[in-house]
Amino acid sequence: MNKTITIELSTNKKPKPKASELGFGKYYTDHMFIMDYDAATGWYNPRVVPYQPISLDPAAKVFHYGQTIFEGLKAYLTDDGKIRLFRPEQNMARLNRSNARLSIPAVDEELAIEALKQLILTDSDWIPSDAETSLYVRPFVIATEAQLGVNASTQYMFMIIMSPVGSYYAEGIHPVKIHVESHYVRAVRGGVGNAKTAGNYAASLKAQEEAYAHGASQVLWLDGVHRKYIEEVGSMNVFFNIDGTVVTPALNGSILDGITRDSIIRLLKHMNVPVEERQLSIDEVVTAHQEGRLVEAFGTGTAAVISPIGELTWEGTRYVINGGNTGELSQKLYDTLTGIQRGTVEDSFGWSVVVEPSEHLISR
Repeated sequence: MNKTITIELSTNKKPKPKASELGFGKYYTDHMFIMDYDAATGWYNPRVVPYQPISLDPAAKVFHYGQTIFEGLKAYLTDDGKIRLFRPEQNMARLNRSNARLSIPAVDEELAIEALKQLILTDSDWIPSDAETSLYVRPFVIATEAQLGVNASTQYMFMIIMSPVGSYYAEGIHPVKIHVESHYVRAVRGGVGNAKTAGNYAASLKAQEEAYAHGASQVLWLDGVHRKYIEEVGSMNVFFNIDGTVVTPALNGSILDGITRDSIIRLLKHMNVPVEERQLSIDEVVTAHQEGRLVEAFGTGTAAVISPIGELTWEGTRYVINGGNTGELSQKLYDTLTGIQRGTVEDSFGWSVVVEPSEHLISR
């Protein structure tokens, strides 16, 4: 395998949006990373190139059988002028777990992280510095073989694109409203619910539309068998503070192993806050709310980091949590984790990675 990353610089720089215009995933930087695969050669030709459309045969397997996976992480420009990533090795390890589930060949994780760093350095002037902004990074793999047989592709493209972003939710750190889905099913154990693959998200869109119709920002999914046990929110893992103990659904094969989820669990333990990973029913949450024991709730994910949940709607009943306000623990976790990410809070976990210039594996 050729591990030398070539860099072709763009001669047509795009205008950069103002921080107030960013939103989430609306603008893209000047460059992207591409690496190809075929069964005879393996992964080859890793390169940073100007951002551009890609050309695929209409019979490419990604279009017909959904053989694709992706990741999401962020780069931050910190007050000391450094560029920081948050646990990128975890993203690449999870990318390969998703690859394995979708019968996609593993990517060299060290090379992928090096490519990621080089792409960020190439487009470092795209990293916004305003509060609540960052550079969102999207690595993904698609099956490109033009063949309509229902089997794994023998050709792939691994790509990384980047987008300067603001808050994922218009509400920002303010509490969001969540609709509990009791009709549609997202995933079941043994399926692909624990892989970050496009089909999971396509299957969630109808329920998401109905959530919007109920005035909610997201869907809270229940398990696909009993329709009673809480799994995750569409773009986040979920946590409930019941009587001072923070409870989150245990990973069961149908829930995404969130990197922010893992970080929050570690932070809670570090803060000596009781935390449990276990099966949790919607009935238990509703009962805790009715008895005044549901202190607060929040979601966690790369895009939003922490999103307090101010309201749940289930079977036509609205359950307002903590008066619809951001909880004390939610705010503390948000401030601590974003502080670590941005270099303003001591990182005692070794999570923050500084992106520095390197000629390792690079050819211009």
